[in-house]
Amino acid sequence: MKNHWLMKSEPAEVSVDDALAAPDATVPWTGVRNYQARNFMRDQMRVDDGVLFYHSSCAEPGIVGIARVASTAYPDPTQFDRKSPYYDPASQPEPPRWLLVDVQVLRKTRTLGLAELRATPGLEDLLVLRKGNRLSITPVQARHWTAIVKMLER
Repeated sequence: MKNHWLMKSEPAEVSVDDALAAPDATVPWTGVRNYQARNFMRDQMRVDDGVLFYHSSCAEPGIVGIARVASTAYPDPTQFDRKSPYYDPASQPEPPRWLLVDVQVLRKTRTLGLAELRATPGLEDLLVLRKGNRLSITPVQARHWTAIVKMLER
């Protein structure tokens, strides 16, 4: 069974356009420093799972692309790079604390913003809409995925 995910990125860090411009439109999803999000990548994400590419911390947060998980989880090299804002001095190479997956953007979409998501019947329990949810990676139920993809095709 294919899983679906919503993955947040700040456009100043990695935008959907940056990902599309990368070789094979694929980027490593670096910098995840939350154990629950890391565990999603490590334990539940599989190659070809669907991804809603989401821009956060910007003028208009929202879903901006459809992507897929393009690799299994592997160590995030930024945890060992002293010059990286994601450097973690407590992380050891064996076993590494932080992981990432590669994400391949399949297509850019119009921005599907929070107001439109909140106003759509059936999406009330979408995790990104929950008050206080700050996770950068959240699972998306199949029914939510289907509804959102239909909205983006309009």
